[in-house]
Amino acid sequence: MAAYDHSPSMQQQLLQAVNATSPPALDVPYLLSESLIALLSIVGNVFICAVVLQSRKLRAVVTNYFLVSLAVADVLVGAVVIPFAQFTDLGLPRYRSQLCLLMLCMLLVLTQASVFGLLAIAVERYISILKPFQYKSWMSPLNALLVILASWVLALLIGLLPMMGWHKPLPASGECLFNDIITNTYMVYFNFMACMLAPLLVMMVLYGRIFLEVKQQIRKVAEGEVDVSAQERRRMIVRKELQTATSLFIILFFFTVCWLPVHILNTVMLLCPTCPIPNQLILASIILSHANSAINPVIYVFRMRSFRKAFESAFSGICSSPATDAFSTSRITPSNVSEVPLRNLSLPGK
Repeated sequence: MAAYDHSPSMQQQLLQAVNATSPPALDVPYLLSESLIALLSIVGNVFICAVVLQSRKLRAVVTNYFLVSLAVADVLVGAVVIPFAQFTDLGLPRYRSQLCLLMLCMLLVLTQASVFGLLAIAVERYISILKPFQYKSWMSPLNALLVILASWVLALLIGLLPMMGWHKPLPASGECLFNDIITNTYMVYFNFMACMLAPLLVMMVLYGRIFLEVKQQIRKVAEGEVDVSAQERRRMIVRKELQTATSLFIILFFFTVCWLPVHILNTVMLLCPTCPIPNQLILASIILSHANSAINPVIYVFRMRSFRKAFESAFSGICSSPATDAFSTSRITPSNVSEVPLRNLSLPGK
């Protein structure tokens, strides 16, 4: 009888062991969502790189160096970061501390490279609009490549800091879980405040200055139109200013919506360790941060008419068509007032 009683107990223990090593049911939609975002990130950003590489005119524009750098970072987010995040969500790899730490650091490196890519585009656009006479000397192809290289090196150093000792020991269970190994002090005080919040504030200031400058240029050009009525001139000014404001708002809105939630949750976990945070909320914030890499191509490229034409030409095999002239460097004149914000800003919304 004792042997018979012992058998169900062993079965229960086996079932508990199997359940303990199986991912929770909630992980299934998380894994599917992340896989979809990874696919969209890879496809969208690879297309961007292909269009630029196939078009001589696009390759000749310095702005596109930064777009390609951002696209490469976002491709790696889809191809490397998201699979690593899916593995670590399952606690893999187990009992391999160095490999686990390297995977977690790569999540930080590549997502930080994407953030710096967005910041580099904002800086380049600011110089183009507010410092047009210094633009060619400041943003020569060599200088642009150096800025891109510096941003990647900085992202690498920032992301690899946990490997230099700023991390928790691997838990006794051997599971590779992000929040159990990467410290909240690193994520909040360094990764969030210094490496995400600061770039966001800089982007807000730069795009704010860009909007004010373009607004003044639009008014000057519209006032020079002598063959239109004052009422029509005013409508033209308001319409173009609204388009520019919308483009800038889209950029900052999606950046903020995608990145702030996960960092806010990290801050809550640091300041209030006992506060209950639903796992669903944590996973949703992670998905949002990765989704930014799938959204970037739509915001920065696919909404630009000139880039859409280049994209269509790439598929039709006419990559050298004049339609692929992505960015015009001409100055603002009354004849091209309808092109002012985006031909000079290279912003979405047109």
